[in-house]
Amino acid sequence: MTTKLTRWDSAQHLDSEEAIQAYLDACVEESNGDPAFIVHALGVIARARNISQLSRDTGISREGLYKAFSAEGNPTFSTIAKVASALGLTLTVQPNRSVK
Repeated sequence: MTTKLTRWDSAQHLDSEEAIQAYLDACVEESNGDPAFIVHALGVIARARNISQLSRDTGISREGLYKAFSAEGNPTFSTIAKVASALGLTLTVQPNRSVK
């Protein structure tokens, strides 16, 4: 008997606002401050939401979005802010009480 394996794609399972929020919360918690981890999570959410629509909403080409959120991508803060806004997310900065 052979076992057929398929590649896991988190985007396929982000089918509700609650799932997206839980995924993003988990990614932020697990990131240990690694911005690339958060950028990857936003890319997964973007694919789950419809990258073509996101392209229209942000004015960034589909190819540009795929490149920005690829493993080699390094999106600007402006791109992250546009994508977050188009996804209905708000970027916030708050004090880290553990830093003195």
